[in-house]
Amino acid sequence: MASSPLNPKSHSRSNSLPSRPHPLILNCNEQLESLRASNETSSSSSLRHKVGGLQDLIECVEKLIQLPLTQDVLVHEHQEKWVDELLDGSLRLLDVCTAAKDALLHTKECTRELQSMIRRKRGGEVELIAEVKKFLTSRKVVKKAISKALANLNGTSKNYNISSTTNKSHQTEALISILQEVEVATLSTFQSLLQFISGSTQSKANRWLSISQLIQPKRVACSLAADESEFALVDAALQSFIFTKTCKFEDINNLQNHLEKMESCIQDFEEGLEFLFRRLIKIRVSLLNVLNH
Repeated sequence: MASSPLNPKSHSRSNSLPSRPHPLILNCNEQLESLRASNETSSSSSLRHKVGGLQDLIECVEKLIQLPLTQDVLVHEHQEKWVDELLDGSLRLLDVCTAAKDALLHTKECTRELQSMIRRKRGGEVELIAEVKKFLTSRKVVKKAISKALANLNGTSKNYNISSTTNKSHQTEALISILQEVEVATLSTFQSLLQFISGSTQSKANRWLSISQLIQPKRVACSLAADESEFALVDAALQSFIFTKTCKFEDINNLQNHLEKMESCIQDFEEGLEFLFRRLIKIRVSLLNVLNH
């Protein structure tokens, strides 16, 4: 049995015994399965859990890419299509992560402006309604950017296929498979987060069939019961505020509560995305360094 870059002692094993994947590959698989098994609901707590699970998975992949034995496979297979797909995928992940970070930042800035006006009670009813309208306009900008990001993701992923691993070692097949599945899982999680930020929901619970099945976000419902997203609740509260055109204490207090909950949610997701963004950059740099030397 020919030796494998990820299993240099495999030549001493019987041909009838398959080589066991490297422990880091097994660990990545465990993290991936844990992420897949996470709650599929669109609540903020569920998404926080998923982002946390994704952090563990990406951290594991970073270690896997740094493994000398993995780098040997990349060098040996550098002309294979799956390596090009891996590089393209690493850039796609950074693009989607950046889109989510930008959406959160823009929403946070507008949230703080509105909160500041409410707390300081600057102006009267007309000024407050004008600020609310300004916030809703900014939300439309965010939703449009998210819709575009998801449409681009769907378009670039239509031809995503698991690369053929014919005549490759068991270890190499395992490495290729886990790296591709990690991209699918990461994109799926980012998609869920983007839709959550936009205040939309996804019609299919199973997001793991294929990245080619990504769907466009739906229109945001104006009912508070239509979506548990803190972003959707704020949108609904703002729409109600504009519709009633009143500045009653209970309405303002209700709006403040929703804004505070959304701001807390933004803070958590920003921290998670910043962690992921740094790790994804390191992974891409490592890939480029290995393949360019």
